[in-house]
Amino acid sequence: MGGQLRWGIIGTGKIAAAFARALEHTDTGDLVAVASRTEAGARRFGETHDVERRLAGYEALVDDAGVDAVYISTPHPMHAEWAIRCAEAGKHVLCEKPMTLNEADTMAVVEAARRNDVFLMEAFMYRCHPQTERLVELLRSGVIGDVKLVRATFGFRGAYDLEERHLANALGGGGILDLGCYTVSMSRMVAGVALGVDV
Repeated sequence: MGGQLRWGIIGTGKIAAAFARALEHTDTGDLVAVASRTEAGARRFGETHDVERRLAGYEALVDDAGVDAVYISTPHPMHAEWAIRCAEAGKHVLCEKPMTLNEADTMAVVEAARRNDVFLMEAFMYRCHPQTERLVELLRSGVIGDVKLVRATFGFRGAYDLEERHLANALGGGGILDLGCYTVSMSRMVAGVALGVDV
């Protein structure tokens, strides 16, 4: 993937906006296109984040030859479809967590990435943080001892609204897919280091 990556974003919510702002601080990629379900949504996002190509409909971004990599920030149930379509179009994929709603869909996404020789990553940003890298180093070195038990919690203060993304079953919300995935991911990473496998 060498060189300057030309990024596109599918979906225009808060997390997509955070990703767009983060791209402003890198010298390895440029945000060149954004796609929303509506023309107005793409226009608003494009104006706010100075994105030249503002596309109505996700298919237009998949078909855009000027995009090398796509950040997928749609509601969870749409991740599998658009990750597969991006991979089939030869675009690298950074998919917001959870990758999909179930194992079968995740494996379909993984196979599409392999078939099309594109990079695929689930967007757990903490995995790329220097503190996480340091934790892995400390665990591998044995400085803090052997891992014998992992006890993990994750929480934040939010409104109790069963229609809101964090809690709505139809949107893949709830204790595991939207929130608990952080503790599962971190626990698997720590256990992987303890067992001497790739994390």
